[in-house]
Amino acid sequence: MPKKSRMKLRDKLEGNELDLSLSVLTEVPVKELMELPKATTLDLSCNLLVKLQEEFCMLTHVVKIDLSKNQLQELPMEFGRLRLLQHLDLYDNQLQALPISFADLKSLKWLDLKDNPLGEELATVATDCLDDRQCKLCASKVVIYMKELQEVVDREKQKRLEKEQAQQTRREARQRRREEQQREILRQKKAEEKEQRKRAYEEEQAKKQSETKSKRKTERRVPGTALQNGVVRMEKKGRSHGCALLLFLFLFLMVLLAGVLTYCLTCSTSHSNICHVMQDLHTSFLPIMSKRCESLQNFLGDCLAVVQKRFFS
Repeated sequence: MPKKSRMKLRDKLEGNELDLSLSVLTEVPVKELMELPKATTLDLSCNLLVKLQEEFCMLTHVVKIDLSKNQLQELPMEFGRLRLLQHLDLYDNQLQALPISFADLKSLKWLDLKDNPLGEELATVATDCLDDRQCKLCASKVVIYMKELQEVVDREKQKRLEKEQAQQTRREARQRRREEQQREILRQKKAEEKEQRKRAYEEEQAKKQSETKSKRKTERRVPGTALQNGVVRMEKKGRSHGCALLLFLFLFLMVLLAGVLTYCLTCSTSHSNICHVMQDLHTSFLPIMSKRCESLQNFLGDCLAVVQKRFFS
């Protein structure tokens, strides 16, 4: 609002009518008008208004508006929020169409759209407002026409919505099919890997069985090997028994000789025949025994080792 036009709106308020005509307004002082809920009739004619700001639709308490002889090219999209509006003068502006929300002006009883470059169909509906009756008829016909247009727009909107939903459903179905195909490929891949592992396992088992059979066939073809092994074991077993027998025999003889010598030395019969024999043996074989002592010791050690391994391990 220009500075020279900035005046207290309350000074222009007479009852419920607020006259702002011929005020060189380029925009409507919506904020100030909202502070005047008593101003239910607005006269904004003969100004320089080209467009109404969206906030204009917040003046829901207004009942009558005069916007004639301005330069309005369009009305706000939410103009239908003015549910209490009964009288609307849009004479001599630059309007070509009305917003769809115009159909919500259920209280509108009077409308003047003369001298506007309206579209052909809307111009046909909006009859000339030459008197009060024609203006009332114009309001009724335009509201009905806008309702029909709104229904058409709603149906088209619904069709677009249904089409978008159908497209979305098809996209989701395609996506599900792709995901199912990917899962099927993954399942097949896992099944193939499992089958490969199974074949590898079976081949390994077959290879082991084949090696076992080949080994058994080889053993059947060369029976001498097992026989030789048994003979060796028998020889070893006989050798261990022979060593044990010799060791026991030697010990028995040694004990016997020791007993006879002890008897000859302690008893009065030392000059008996047996004592003379034992003395000759002692004298004859002692040098030989002393020479063979080392060999005998080794032999006895081997025999003891064999006996210990055989009977005590």
